[in-house]
Amino acid sequence: MPPIRIKSITEYHRRWRLPKPEHPLFSVIDLADVDPPFRGEPVRLVFDFYCITMKRPSGMTFQYGQHSGDFDEGVLFFMAPGQVFGFGIPEGVTEPPPGWIILMHPDFIWGTSLARTVKQYTFFDYSVKEALYLSEKEEVMINGIVQYMAQEYHGNIDQFTQRVLIAQVELLLTYADRFYHRQFLTRKTTSHELLVRLEDLLDEHFRSGVKGLPTVADIAATLHVTPNYLSSMLKALTGRTAQQHLHDKLIALAKEKLSTTGLSVSEIAYELGFEHLQSFSKLFKAQTSLSPMAFRQSFETPGR
Repeated sequence: MPPIRIKSITEYHRRWRLPKPEHPLFSVIDLADVDPPFRGEPVRLVFDFYCITMKRPSGMTFQYGQHSGDFDEGVLFFMAPGQVFGFGIPEGVTEPPPGWIILMHPDFIWGTSLARTVKQYTFFDYSVKEALYLSEKEEVMINGIVQYMAQEYHGNIDQFTQRVLIAQVELLLTYADRFYHRQFLTRKTTSHELLVRLEDLLDEHFRSGVKGLPTVADIAATLHVTPNYLSSMLKALTGRTAQQHLHDKLIALAKEKLSTTGLSVSEIAYELGFEHLQSFSKLFKAQTSLSPMAFRQSFETPGR
């Protein structure tokens, strides 16, 4: 069954039996006020607007990306327009979960600083299993921002409303960015396990003789994470994105073959999955400041 598309914030309010939004392009909703129209079997939805949700435990299940979960602590997660999102409410669950929802239409941020920077917040494309788990102190801080946002939203709409709300959303996203970085570091066991699996996956790929480089999307799918989450985690742990990590691995193998085998540069490029020698040489030089041949010759020079 195709997902149900919610095209506007006004439509969302109508379906969830909420009063008409104070602003047609922006809404702050207390989950205690929500009466979800879908119960029993899980449903799949897609919104034409941004959605930021804080949820406490409730028995309600969520699905986003390829993962589902019923959270046992307060979490914050983000959805961009066009992302498919599913949830299920068991028949016995009658009370909505504690928390809140922020809905923001892309037109609301058009022409603002947030329109230029929103793409940098890659957590809008994470899966539900990659949600942000907040400490008690962090949750208080985020809830404080949303309380100010709610006050502005429910106040009189004037020429300053959009600017104030945009500033508050930017502050929330900046803190979320910081807290995600903390999460990568404090959940080191999980992160390092993923890093080990990534290394094993790349080693197996290059040992297998399969031609062509794996894409970040292919690697992420095998590891059961989203590409953006994989890159963000690697950036926090190693200072390198997933694509840079892949290039580092490839260049290390290229250096090994150039320094220990008699294979030609063309043969090495082919073994590493490059269809064109020029592409391999360009990447190698960009990474090492040397051409593949110059690198090989450095091992043949007396005294080196």
